[in-house]
Amino acid sequence: MNSSRHWILNAIVLLAIAGIVVSSVSLYHHYEKSASSFCDFGGSFNCDIVNRSIYSTVFEVPVALIGILGYLILAILTRFCRKNVKGRTFLLITALAGLAFALRLTYIEGFVLAAWCVLCLTSLALISIITILAATFVLRANRSV
Repeated sequence: MNSSRHWILNAIVLLAIAGIVVSSVSLYHHYEKSASSFCDFGGSFNCDIVNRSIYSTVFEVPVALIGILGYLILAILTRFCRKNVKGRTFLLITALAGLAFALRLTYIEGFVLAAWCVLCLTSLALISIITILAATFVLRANRSV
């Protein structure tokens, strides 16, 4: 594997770890009982509104936990896609699914809740970059086959 593709996979792992950290902080605040001012920047930026809304769970599973698991899967998949064509495809499909999920949640933030969560927007940025890197990796790997 050439060094640029190796660099891309390492970057995906680092970004996935950052996603796990962001999602873990969000999960902690999801379960926090007391009213907090965490991430309350006034106006329309308030993580607590988003993180404790009815949209913060899917079938009673916190969205933040789904994020942790998704980022963990992406980090693990990088190990299996180095020489495996199916692994590369699965990495890209998983990243695209994560991006679609994040975009849907962002839509809900902006147009249903009218409140933005800085943690959620950070996670959206991370999964967007991961998706771009995964697509780049797949394109470069397929070109060299």
